[in-house]
Amino acid sequence: MTIKELLKNKYFKFGFTSLIYILWVLWIKNYWFLFGLLIIFDFYITKFVNWAFWKKRGVSKPKNTAIEWIDALIFAVIAATLIRMFLIEAYTIPTSSMEKTLLVGDYLFVSKVSYGPRLPNTPISFPFAHHTLPLTKDKKSYVEWIKRPYKRIAGFGDIKRNDIVVFNFPTGDTVVVEMQEQDYYSIIRQYSDELKRRDIQSGNPIKTFDYYKKLARKYIWDQFNITVRPVDKRENYIKRCVAIPGDSLFIEHGQVYINGEEQPHFENMQYDYFVKTNGKEINSKHFERLNIAVDDRRFISSSSMYELPLTNENVEHLKSFPMVTSVTRYENTNINMANISIFPFSADYPWTEDNFGPLYIPEKGKTVELTIKNLPLYQRIIETYENNTLKVDGNKIYINGELADAYTFKMDYYFMMGDNRHNSADSRYWGFVPEDHVVGKAVFIWLSLDKDKNFLGKIRWDRMFSIIH
Repeated sequence: MTIKELLKNKYFKFGFTSLIYILWVLWIKNYWFLFGLLIIFDFYITKFVNWAFWKKRGVSKPKNTAIEWIDALIFAVIAATLIRMFLIEAYTIPTSSMEKTLLVGDYLFVSKVSYGPRLPNTPISFPFAHHTLPLTKDKKSYVEWIKRPYKRIAGFGDIKRNDIVVFNFPTGDTVVVEMQEQDYYSIIRQYSDELKRRDIQSGNPIKTFDYYKKLARKYIWDQFNITVRPVDKRENYIKRCVAIPGDSLFIEHGQVYINGEEQPHFENMQYDYFVKTNGKEINSKHFERLNIAVDDRRFISSSSMYELPLTNENVEHLKSFPMVTSVTRYENTNINMANISIFPFSADYPWTEDNFGPLYIPEKGKTVELTIKNLPLYQRIIETYENNTLKVDGNKIYINGELADAYTFKMDYYFMMGDNRHNSADSRYWGFVPEDHVVGKAVFIWLSLDKDKNFLGKIRWDRMFSIIH
C-alpha cells in the first residue's frame, strides 16, 4: 500500500483521529468525552449518521461551490474556536495603562498554554463574540442554562513575577450597561460619597457610609440597566503581575517593594511628571520623537506647565530642552479619598496609589487571622470569589453561620499593576486577581497601529512580531 493509499484508508483515518482525540481527552481530564470515539467510529467506519447533513451521501454530483463554502466555513469556525480556547487568542490594547511596554493600537497574541487553558464556564456561546452579540449593545452572546465550575488543564508553568498577564476583570461581575467603561462598585462608592457631601452641605445629620451605599445601590438599580456576567465573560484586562501568592507587597513614593526588596525598574515603565517651561510650548515634533501620544499631552497654559507620562529616558531628554525649567514627578499624598477609590476602601487603610500597603497576597491553603480591621482586605475573596456567606455582628465575624477568627484560602491570588503607573486601573483600585480569572500570558505583538498617524504611517513597523517582555 502506497502512502497516498494509506492516507485515504478509512481505518488509518479513524486510528489517527482517535489517537489525537484521546490525547486531548487525557489533557482536559474529562473522561466522559471518550464517548466521542463512537462518533468518530461512525464518521469514518460505519457511517450510520450523515454528520454533514447539509449534503446528500452516495450521490455523485458535480462540485457545488455553495456546499464547498459551507464545508470550509464550518471547518474554519471549529478550528478557530478550538485554537482560541486551548492555544492562543488575539487581543488588542485599548488603553494606555501598559505604556510604554505596550502601546494603544498594539495587536498581540495571548498564550493559553503558558499557564494552562481554562475550560469555559459558559460553553455555549456565539462564535468569536465575548459577552455581547455583534451589532447589539446589551444582548448576551452566551446562554447560562449550562454552567461549568472552574477548571484549568495542564500548561507549561505558573505565573511568575513580572509576567504580563491577561485576565478577566475581577469586579466586572456586575455592570451598568450605560456606563460599561466604569467599575460598577466604584460608581456605587462615588455616588455614596456624593450623597454624604449633600448632607454635609445641607447641614443634615451624617449617616454611616453603609447607609449611603444602600441608597446609592437602589438609585443605580432603579435608574440604569444592570447585567451580571460569569467569570469567563467579564472584560479582558492586561497588566504586569507584580506579586504572586504568598508575597508581601508595599509601595512607597511610587516604588514597589516585594518581600522587602525593590521591584526592578523596567525600561519602559513611566510615571506622571510636571514639566514646567519658561512660557514657551514644546514643539509637537519633539513629543512625536519621544513617542508621547497626543492624548497624553496635557498643557496648563496658566502656569506654563505640562503634565506628561514619562519614562526615565524621556525625563532626561526633556531636561535638556532649553525652554524646560523643571521636571518633577507627581506623587499622590491625598488620603482623604482612600475609602472611595483605593483598595480596600476603608478608613483604616489610608493608602494612595503611590503609598500602599503592606499587603499579604493570599495563597491557596494558607490561613490568615481574621479581625474586624483586616476583614476589608479579604471580604470580597470570602464572599464573592470563594462563595461563602459572611455576616458581621458587632465585633464578631460569621462565615457560613459559624463564628470565625481565621480563614483558609481556597485559591491563589495575584496583584497586577500597569507599567503606566499613574494611568492604570489596576489592583491598587480593585484588589486581588483570583486564579480562576487568569486567561493567559501575552507573548508577542503581530501588528501595531498608531491612531495619531495616517495611512501607511499608522503602522509601527519596528513593533511587528516583537516579543513582549
